[in-house]
Amino acid sequence: MTVMVERNAHKPAGQMAVEEFEQLASGAPETVTLEFLGGQIGVKKVPDGDHSEIIRWLLTRCMQHRPELFLYPEQGLVVEAYRKGRARPDGVLAPTDHFSGQGEWADAEGVLMTVEVTSYDHDTDRRDRYEKPSAYAAAGIPVYLLIDRDSCTVTVHSGPERGHYRDTHTVTFGEPVELPDPVDFTLDTTKFKDYVR
Repeated sequence: MTVMVERNAHKPAGQMAVEEFEQLASGAPETVTLEFLGGQIGVKKVPDGDHSEIIRWLLTRCMQHRPELFLYPEQGLVVEAYRKGRARPDGVLAPTDHFSGQGEWADAEGVLMTVEVTSYDHDTDRRDRYEKPSAYAAAGIPVYLLIDRDSCTVTVHSGPERGHYRDTHTVTFGEPVELPDPVDFTLDTTKFKDYVR
């Protein structure tokens, strides 16, 4: 017990060390996905069928427009300032074979876009709309795409700077949205209408 107290003396009270989180996450049952943002553990719900269909559809669009890239579902990333966060985005757009040889929590360097699709729960608002944009911007990820099934909107965050995205653009499902450089293609959001309650 003394060793744990001494080892964790550098972290704020009530927060877990990254190493402790990784150990906990490695033993979590398959029915939950754990993330670690702002020194706090978050639990992601297991995706429903519509959530999975949105990712499948988006993966297909990315492959059509940018065949040299791949949208990796549920790839763990090291994020936040000073790399103290661990996130598992619904999708991570990166060059093909980008994650070869990396472990469960890969470096975010070279990632072009992260994608989150909201779930129907109260934690989505805080995590997907506030915590994750800050974490992804702090990691220098150029584009964050939020597909919000609650408001039937798509928001593109871009231009990461000092832990925030400079630019955000929101459209309603059905409107096209530009995914800026380095993703660089127009996304038709009409299909997302099929996957909301």
